[in-house]
Amino acid sequence: MIKARIVVTLKTGVLDPQGKAIESALQSFGIQDVGSVRQGKVFDVEIAGSDKPQAETTLKAACEKLLANTVIENYEIEIA
Repeated sequence: MIKARIVVTLKTGVLDPQGKAIESALQSFGIQDVGSVRQGKVFDVEIAGSDKPQAETTLKAACEKLLANTVIENYEIEIA
C-alpha cells in the first residue's frame, strides 16, 4: 500500500476570494500579523501495490482528470 498526499493550490495571479475572507476573519478575531491567506485542498490517498512510479502516474491522472482544475490550479504529489 502506498500512501500519498496531494496538495492543490490556486496558481499565482488567480484571485482567491475565500482566502481573502479567511484573512479578513482572522483580522476580525484580533490576529493582525497575518499578511495574506491563500486557501487550497489536501487529499490523502492510498494506492494498492508498491510500485511508486506507477502510483505517481495514477495520481497524476487523478489530478488532471478530477482533483485539480489545471487551468487555475497547481498540484503537488507527495508519496510517503
